[in-house]
Amino acid sequence: MIRLCALLLIGLWLAPPALAESWEALRSNSSAGIIPRYLLQDPNGRSVNSEDFRGRYQLISFGYTYCPDICPTTLVEMAEILKQLGDKAARVQAIFITVDPERDTGKVLKTYTEFFDPRILGLTGPVALVRRSADNFKIRYSKVFEPDTPADRYAVDHSAGMILLGPDGQFIKKFPFAMPVGEISRQLEAYINSP
Repeated sequence: MIRLCALLLIGLWLAPPALAESWEALRSNSSAGIIPRYLLQDPNGRSVNSEDFRGRYQLISFGYTYCPDICPTTLVEMAEILKQLGDKAARVQAIFITVDPERDTGKVLKTYTEFFDPRILGLTGPVALVRRSADNFKIRYSKVFEPDTPADRYAVDHSAGMILLGPDGQFIKKFPFAMPVGEISRQLEAYINSP
């Protein structure tokens, strides 16, 4: 079985562009069924939902503040996208939604997101609302415990990437993790500039 998977991956890697494009189309179908809604809390405890940013694009990432690599990388990229957009960044609300609400309080999220860029809004909430938001966006996450460690010392395995909602609040696309920042900025600017 492992041998078959390895051969399939090598075949896809060596495939001509037409096959690679169909693979990309297949991957993009993983975004089917996204419900672009959330009801959470900002760092001050105020309710925030997806309708609060009507008229602006929403660039959303899910993660957690204890994340050792993926989340800081994503937030550095998000901050760079805002920088590259210049004045057009005012048309975008960058959002970081925690998947670890037990540890990521509003205060913790505020300190964390402001380190990268004060325009990035951190959202948290009760466990059930965070789970519902993640489910709506087809974000998978689960706690991972190492043997013989305290219960509060865990990692959270989670989906990565950034999700773009339009000014009407509807899902536009998901940018995969490690997509070049310049390409995301270019695509986002094209959406902003379109009538």
